[in-house]
Amino acid sequence: MRFAIAAASFAAALMAGSAGISVANAADKPTLAFVVNGASDFWKAAEAGVKKAQGELPDYNLELKYPEQSSVAIQQRLMDDLVTAGVKAIMVSAVDPKTSTDGLNKLASETALFTTDSDAPQTNRVAYIGSSNVDAGKQAAEIAKKAMPDGGKCIGFVGLLGADNAKERIQGMKDGLAGTKIELVDVRGDDIDQTRAKKNVEDALVASPDVTCMVGFYSYNTPRIYEALRDAGKLGQITVVGFDDDPITLGGVKEGTVAATVVQQPFEWAYKGMKLMAAYLGGDKSGIPDNKLIIIPTVIIGKDDVDKYAANLKAMSGN
Repeated sequence: MRFAIAAASFAAALMAGSAGISVANAADKPTLAFVVNGASDFWKAAEAGVKKAQGELPDYNLELKYPEQSSVAIQQRLMDDLVTAGVKAIMVSAVDPKTSTDGLNKLASETALFTTDSDAPQTNRVAYIGSSNVDAGKQAAEIAKKAMPDGGKCIGFVGLLGADNAKERIQGMKDGLAGTKIELVDVRGDDIDQTRAKKNVEDALVASPDVTCMVGFYSYNTPRIYEALRDAGKLGQITVVGFDDDPITLGGVKEGTVAATVVQQPFEWAYKGMKLMAAYLGGDKSGIPDNKLIIIPTVIIGKDDVDKYAANLKAMSGN
C-alpha cells in the first residue's frame, strides 16, 4: 500500500485487525506470510525459521499465521484478509487442497502463492517447498519393518485424512510395507483435535486388540498414542512409529517405547521459503525449479540420534 491510498489502507487495517492480521509498517515494506493448517507445537520450528529469515530480509515484514480452527473456510478467510491487508506473498499448508482449488487459485491471481507441508499441485501456486510425504511414509515403513521382523497389524492416526500430506504418507507407508507381513489396516482422523486424537487411540485399543503397531502421522499424534498407551499400561507392548519431533515423541524414542520417528524440517521450510518468496517478488525466479518442487529431505531419528538432534534443534531455534 502507498500513502496516496491511506484511507483504503486504514479500512484494510481495521478489517485485518478484526481477523488478527498484523499490517504494521505495510505502507513501507511488503509483507510475506506463512499460513499453517492448525494450532500445533510442530509449527514452533517454522516460527523460528521465519524469525531467522526476518533478520536477513530487513526490507520485508515476515509473519506466521494460525487459523482459528483447522477448517478450509476459516483458513481461506484468513488468507483473503491477508490479501486485503496488502500481503504480497503467501506460503500455505492447505487444510484440504482437493476442495480448495478455486479459493487457492483466487489467491494466486491476487498475490504470489506458494505451498508447503501439504501441496496443492492442481492450483496455480508458484512452487511447493517441503517434504516428499511419499518418501516420509516409506521411511515410516522402514521403521516398522526393523521393529517388527515377524510382521503385525498397524493402525495409523492423523489429523486431516483429506490433506495431501496425510494421503501421501499413508500411501508411502503402504508401498514400503508391500510384500511384508506388516499391514496398515486402518487410519483414523481427528481434524487436529487433540482430545479426539487421544480418544481415537483409546478406542482402537478396545476395538482392535490384535493390533501390534500404531503410527502417528502428524506431529501431535505420536504423543497422544504415547499417552493413551501409558494410561492403558501398554507402553512397550505395541510398536509405535512416529512422525516429527515433539518432545514426548523424542523422549519415547530415547527410552525405547517409540521405535523411531521420521522428522521433517519446518524450520528450513519457513527460512528458505521466506527467502524464496522475497527473491521471487524481486524478480529472481532462479530458485524455482522446472517441476516447481523444492524437496527438503526427511530423516529417521532413532534412539542413538536423539541427543544430537535435540541439541541441533535447540541451536536452530535459538533457545
